[in-house]
Amino acid sequence: MASAASVSSLADEVNCPICQGTLREPVTIDCGHNFCRVCLTRYLEIPCLDPGELPTCPLCKEPFRPGSFRPNWQLASVVENIERLKLGSQLGSEEEEDVCLEHREKVYYFCEDDEMQLCVVCREAWEHRHHTVRFLEDAAGPYREQIQKCLECLRKEGEEIQRIQLRENQRIQVLLTQVATKKQKVISEFAHLSQFLEEQQSVLLAQLERLDGDILKHRDEFDVLVAGEICRFNTLIEELEEKNQRPARDLLTDIRSTLIRCETRRCRKPEAVSPELGQRIRDFPQQALPLRREMKTFLEKLCFELDYEPAHISLDPQTSHPKLLLSEDNQQARFSYKWQNSPDNPQRFDRATCVLAHSGFTEGRHTWVVNVDLAHGGSCTVGVVSQDIRRKGELRMRPEEGVWAVRLAWGFVSALGSFPTRLALEEHPRQVRVSIDYEVGWVTFVNAVTQEPIYTFTASFTQKVFPFFGLWGRGSKFSLSS
Repeated sequence: MASAASVSSLADEVNCPICQGTLREPVTIDCGHNFCRVCLTRYLEIPCLDPGELPTCPLCKEPFRPGSFRPNWQLASVVENIERLKLGSQLGSEEEEDVCLEHREKVYYFCEDDEMQLCVVCREAWEHRHHTVRFLEDAAGPYREQIQKCLECLRKEGEEIQRIQLRENQRIQVLLTQVATKKQKVISEFAHLSQFLEEQQSVLLAQLERLDGDILKHRDEFDVLVAGEICRFNTLIEELEEKNQRPARDLLTDIRSTLIRCETRRCRKPEAVSPELGQRIRDFPQQALPLRREMKTFLEKLCFELDYEPAHISLDPQTSHPKLLLSEDNQQARFSYKWQNSPDNPQRFDRATCVLAHSGFTEGRHTWVVNVDLAHGGSCTVGVVSQDIRRKGELRMRPEEGVWAVRLAWGFVSALGSFPTRLALEEHPRQVRVSIDYEVGWVTFVNAVTQEPIYTFTASFTQKVFPFFGLWGRGSKFSLSS
């Protein structure tokens, strides 16, 4: 039987120069070169540069007559034989795969130690005599089971990745919806502000125009008054100068009355700006107070619209540890080493000194503020927990147990992740804003005074979650605000 290499070499010799494939219905032209009938026919369909010229051979460029090519039956027979050899070579190689290359015997066994396939002769060889050798199918069975287990694991992991992809795509869609909503709110609020600013501009400019007119009017009145006073003074000066130039007899005539008129004459000091007008000018900045209030309201409303919905929460006495003292309005809690006479129930924490809010969340974006007051050595834990959080016995505060929280202690703050992480903050927070985005899965902590970010957990909520509070240390306490 011809080798695969020789068959491949022969196959290359009977390739069409145009399509580079095996010749199909080979035809010969005047120069002696062979082509597929279809390839040559398509070649002749290409228009020549000069219609009067003969087509040239695609291989040697010799002219030939379009109607002169003839079938090459001998070459067609050679091509057919080469195709048979090629197919036989392929089948032979497939059969040789089941034959031992060394002994040319059929392979029946598999050596577990050397991971080799063996024939009968190999099986009896000294190097495999003490190895674990099995029939091929028997040896393949355990490996098939392992492959099946691997396939099951891979399929499960693939399904998990698809679930994660679906969940994350849903989160992204929620974020896109939130951004679109915020965009519309910003456009609406700024349109309202723009209209208000235009109205306020018109009002303030009108008031300034009136002030401008009144100032000009007072200026004209002041100029008239000053001109009159100057005229009267100039007349009196001329009279005295003339009196002073006269002889003594004429100078002394009515001198006393003249001097009395000069001495009793007092200069009126006119004011260009009246007290009333001056007060109006000084009070003008007060006219901008509505604008200031509106801007403050606008910013507060815009931040409110873009931020989370304030959650008006209260503490649930049914969940409170007996060492926590709750206020009557359930807005404050204080730690005490003295146990309260609290009835035991499934909802109450019996070891962790914690308490939950009365209401939880299954959707939406909510925020609340915790005012923390720690005594020396005390600590306060704030965050959210899942509905099925462990109430009895030791509570491990970490996301795997359904707790997403941070702990504020004397002098440091820690994020209670899988492993507690001490956080480096510019300022130790006394007011912590806790925010939750249920659909996106964010639990965010921020210093409510300085707005410095503290920490953010990323979770995937599947059940109701509740605001969560823990307290430890005599005198330590906290209070709630929205």
